[in-house]
Amino acid sequence: MGSLMAIVVYPGTFDPITNGHSDLIMRASLLFDRVIVAVAANPGKNPRFSLQERVELADQVLAGYERVEIKKFDTLLVDFVRECGAGVILRGLRAVSDFEYEFQLAGMNRRLAPEIETLFLTPAEQFAYISSGLVREIAALGGDVSEFVHPVVSRALKG
Repeated sequence: MGSLMAIVVYPGTFDPITNGHSDLIMRASLLFDRVIVAVAANPGKNPRFSLQERVELADQVLAGYERVEIKKFDTLLVDFVRECGAGVILRGLRAVSDFEYEFQLAGMNRRLAPEIETLFLTPAEQFAYISSGLVREIAALGGDVSEFVHPVVSRALKG
């Protein structure tokens, strides 16, 4: 196998981090020397967990992953990517419905920072339908989310 690419930034709100996110992070860690999971402040989304809680949950969920680092950010993504010394943004595509929005974001980021590439990965089939929003909704209605998230996240959603 050839040499690994240097640094990739995987941005998101991660409210909460799901098994789908973990799957993409694990696979990205096989392709890159370092994966920075960039937890966005994103107050406009009215997150269930505070920024610090989301960072702590990601830290716990990804504790065993080599080459993975968790950082929070509240700036323009391309500025954060540059700050990290990365040249690639990782985005997940679950379904065709994700593509249009992600394509727009990639185009805008390319316009703002032509030196930064966007790489799309799809999750394993068993995670393709999982979204943080659905997990939050199921948990809020008392449903069992244990097959969609790490046990530490499942406990946090009950608390």
